[in-house]
Amino acid sequence: MPLALLKDLVKLPSITPQECGIYTMIKEKFSQIQTPLLESLVIEQENNGVKNLFYLFYPKGADIGALPHLCFAGHIDVVPTGENWQYEPFSAKEVDGYIYGRGTQDMKSGVSAFVSAICQSLESQSLENCMLSILLTSDEEGDGIYGTKIMLETLQKRHLLPHCCIVAEPTSTHHTGDTIKIGRRGSINGTLIIEGKQGHVAYPQKCLNPIELLGSKLGLLAGVNLDNGNSYFEPSKLVITDIRGGMEVVNVTPQNLKIMFNVRNSPLSNEDSIRNYIEGVLDTLPYTLTLKTSSLPFITESNTELVKSLNAVIETKVGKKAELSTSGGTSDARFFSAFGVKVVELGVPNDRIHAINERVKIDDILILHDIFIDFLAIFKKSARKFV
Repeated sequence: MPLALLKDLVKLPSITPQECGIYTMIKEKFSQIQTPLLESLVIEQENNGVKNLFYLFYPKGADIGALPHLCFAGHIDVVPTGENWQYEPFSAKEVDGYIYGRGTQDMKSGVSAFVSAICQSLESQSLENCMLSILLTSDEEGDGIYGTKIMLETLQKRHLLPHCCIVAEPTSTHHTGDTIKIGRRGSINGTLIIEGKQGHVAYPQKCLNPIELLGSKLGLLAGVNLDNGNSYFEPSKLVITDIRGGMEVVNVTPQNLKIMFNVRNSPLSNEDSIRNYIEGVLDTLPYTLTLKTSSLPFITESNTELVKSLNAVIETKVGKKAELSTSGGTSDARFFSAFGVKVVELGVPNDRIHAINERVKIDDILILHDIFIDFLAIFKKSARKFV
């Protein structure tokens, strides 16, 4: 089932924030589950073209606010395709054990795997003392303003927040199950403007050249580690992404020098510590500094039942436990963590995400589906341990 569903999803060109009828397709699959002791609740949202879907399964007659709750989450939107694909990007072409198409890795494979796993799990064994849900958005690849965060706010108001969550982002490197993301670094953007005084290069004594002011201090900013990291996180590094000043002429010194940078930060660094460091480096230089946090770092400890059980299933399926990682960019997992939900990310390899000729290996999809099946069995048997 996951392969057929993946092909159906890939054929729908759901470039952010388009949804293209995917939610209707998934709701139809869930409506076919024939289990008499099962009830469901559906919440749908649409804001500024962004569509979100929450689909909850729970035991008939249960108090849905009192049961352990596992959510599978992800996004159905994809980035634009670009040109010169080997196969049409929305054809879901199957070749030599791979399925090609935009979104095959990021992340319609993950969505197909958990939707199919939930269907199979509920058809073979209903729920007794727990709840299962999915949360999907069409705006993870965009601004994310009206996506997962908004839906979680709604769930919080209705006392329906999950206790734990698996986001099926493509986290693996070589094969499905070699990496679990148990957290992510934060992201802080900065703009630094060093002020000077424009003038003629022939009279440098009458100028205040901001490039010369920066001078030897650049090495104390560019690429510097702002902390030492810890067992979960690499050191926070200040990465300069743009430097510009002047008017592209050789006889006029610049009025100012603008530097843009980003810090993917561990919990050991934040806006205040970064500001203090830069103030110490630049000391008495004339400058202005603007910092903006776009996401906060988070971690789900390795000793939680969620991480331990998922890794035990992976070890059984692939013969080796996954590496626990916090690397990479941001994802919607950060929103779950901000609401107090234990969250991890597990999906297929990510070697071609956002690239031309994106593809996913069929074996990787099937392994992911089987991992989810076995994990669901563990959760349904001992759900209280996950709270």
